[in-house]
Amino acid sequence: MRRIGLGVAISALLIAQARAADEHAVQGILLQVDAAKNTIVVSCDAIPNYMDAMEMPFTVREPDELKRLTPGTTIRFTMVEENGRDYAEHVKTVAVTNYESEPTTAGRLTILHRTLNPAAAARIVQVGKPVPDFALTDQAGQTTNLSQFKGKVVALTFGYARCPNPNYCFRLSNNLAQIKRRFQSVVGRDLMLVTIVVDPAEDRGKALEGYADTWRADPAAWRFLTGSVADVKAAAELFGMNFWSDEGFMTHSFHTVVIDREGRLAANLEGNQFSADQLGDLVETVLNRPDGENKAERSAAHP
Repeated sequence: MRRIGLGVAISALLIAQARAADEHAVQGILLQVDAAKNTIVVSCDAIPNYMDAMEMPFTVREPDELKRLTPGTTIRFTMVEENGRDYAEHVKTVAVTNYESEPTTAGRLTILHRTLNPAAAARIVQVGKPVPDFALTDQAGQTTNLSQFKGKVVALTFGYARCPNPNYCFRLSNNLAQIKRRFQSVVGRDLMLVTIVVDPAEDRGKALEGYADTWRADPAAWRFLTGSVADVKAAAELFGMNFWSDEGFMTHSFHTVVIDREGRLAANLEGNQFSADQLGDLVETVLNRPDGENKAERSAAHP
């Protein structure tokens, strides 16, 4: 058996301990992937006793790990600090979870729906692809086409006024309210907020107007949209979202999407466990893309 000197063994142990001490498990929302530079930008969750939640760039150690990454997804990885350099390794996509059970039920129903109706699955827009136009009616009774927002970034989610759980529709709408506050200098001009209601039988006319008023939503900046059940479902299915009436309430999955200035899907966040700050970091990334017109300055996003 080969023998190792005590000094060598101690040195190796100290190096191993130092490496272990400089590794941190990180989770966050993926904002950007640059395959050419082998880097990612992540809106990271806080790491207890180490760092606050923040947006950070990382070099990825294994280039192949970039191939399956899509902006807007939740990822988990190991941050390694070694010889004065930081890098990410073991990057993995995290399966979406929700605070309660109903969205999980909705997810299962959605899978069943896609299995029985393959055409619905084929209509789901992939990140980077143009989002087909659709027309719905806003809280002012005016027809709104998605295409009329071309040239602006769109942050869009779903909900309904009678939703009983604060971790469901309220949470997603509150995220948009926080976006409105954070980007107050550009919202309505470079950024539009959209909530599509998933209870069109109830949320229409004065009820829709009241729902929008709850969030102080000016149609110039934040549209609450409704239409026939068929039209709302057609719009929702573009993003893999579906909903069903269930004993007086609605069972639905959670999706929040960001569409870039050219009308392409920039990200599709599933679930409800991301923070408003993380959504804001994603919106800011899309606003500041160099290929967009009227690039929003970072200082404007943080008044």
